[in-house]
Amino acid sequence: MSGLEAVDSVEVLILVDNATDNLSTVPSFVETEIAALERRRRGTWVMGGKCICCAAHGLACLISVRQGSNTRAILFDTGPEDGTFEQNVSRLGVDLGPVEAIVLSHGHWDHGGAMLRALQLIRDRNGGQLVPCYLHPDMFRTRAIKRQDGSMRLMEAVPGIDELTSYGATAINTAEPQLLAGGAAYLSGEIPRVTAFERGFPGQCRLMLDGIGWEPDELIMDERFVAVNVKEKGLVVFTACSHAGVVNVLTHAKSSFPDLPLHALLGGLHLVGQNERIIPETVKAMEAFDLDIIAAGHCTGWRAVTALANSFGNGKLVPLSVGKRFLFSAGA
Repeated sequence: MSGLEAVDSVEVLILVDNATDNLSTVPSFVETEIAALERRRRGTWVMGGKCICCAAHGLACLISVRQGSNTRAILFDTGPEDGTFEQNVSRLGVDLGPVEAIVLSHGHWDHGGAMLRALQLIRDRNGGQLVPCYLHPDMFRTRAIKRQDGSMRLMEAVPGIDELTSYGATAINTAEPQLLAGGAAYLSGEIPRVTAFERGFPGQCRLMLDGIGWEPDELIMDERFVAVNVKEKGLVVFTACSHAGVVNVLTHAKSSFPDLPLHALLGGLHLVGQNERIIPETVKAMEAFDLDIIAAGHCTGWRAVTALANSFGNGKLVPLSVGKRFLFSAGA
C-alpha cells in the first residue's frame, strides 16, 4: 500500500503475554520489566510481588511510533480479561491517554477480552474522546473447538460493535487494509494462504448463520497484522497469533511492500498442539526472509522457540515476556 511513511522509531511495550522473565539477559534494544521499574522509580522501591506484572494466556502490545518530535500510540489487542490488563498497565506506569486507536487482530477472547476496560482506561485519560477501533466483520461469529468425541467447546465471544460503541469506540469494521496513525502504521487486509503446510487452527468451527449447525473455521480469515516502516531498518511486523501461518504473514508483508526489507517479527506464531508438526517446515521457510529480529511469544510454544533458537541463534531470537520494552530505531 502506498502512503506508509518511514518513522524514526517504534517502541513496543508488552502489556500482556503468556510468559514473565526478568532474569534472562537481553540485547541493548530491549528493556526488561524490572529495569523499567528501576528507571521509573529511581531506586526508591523494594521489589516484591505487588509491583510486578502478571503473565496470562493472551497478548496486548502498546505500539508507539515516533516521527521527529511527534509520537503516536496504537493498542494492538488487549489480552484475555480486565484484571490482568489493568493491573499490568498500572504497575508499568503506562498512560493510555495518548492511544489514538485500538486494533483487534482477530476474534479470539485471549486478544479481545479486555477491550471494554481498555476503552474506559483510554477515555479516562483522553478527556472522553471517542476511540477508533479497527475490526473485521467475521470476528464476531460464535466459535468453538471440536473435541475428539464430536462435541463443541465454546469460546467466549469478543465484544460486539454495539457494546464497543456504548463504551466509546468508533468502529471501523472492514476487511480492507488501512493506514493508521496518520500513515505511520499499516493494518493488513485478509492474509492470503499460499503455503501448502500452514492450515490454520485445526478443529476450530463457527456457528452457521442460521444458528443451528457448525461449519469449519480453521483458516480464521479475520486475522490481520500491523506493520511499521523504520528508517534504515525496514518493516517491523506485528502478528498476534499467526493463525494464517507466519510464513503466509511474512509473504504478504513482503508482497505488500516489495521495496522494503523485513527487519523484525513480533508476536505469536501458534506452533502448538497439532501445529507442532509443522515447526521444521516453518522454521526452514522463515530463513528466506532474512529477519534481523524474531521476538516470538504468546502462543508460539516452547518447542517452536527452541527450534527458532537452534536455527537463528540468540542474536536474532528475543522471546517475548510481559513488561518487556522493545525499541526499533534508525541508526541503532
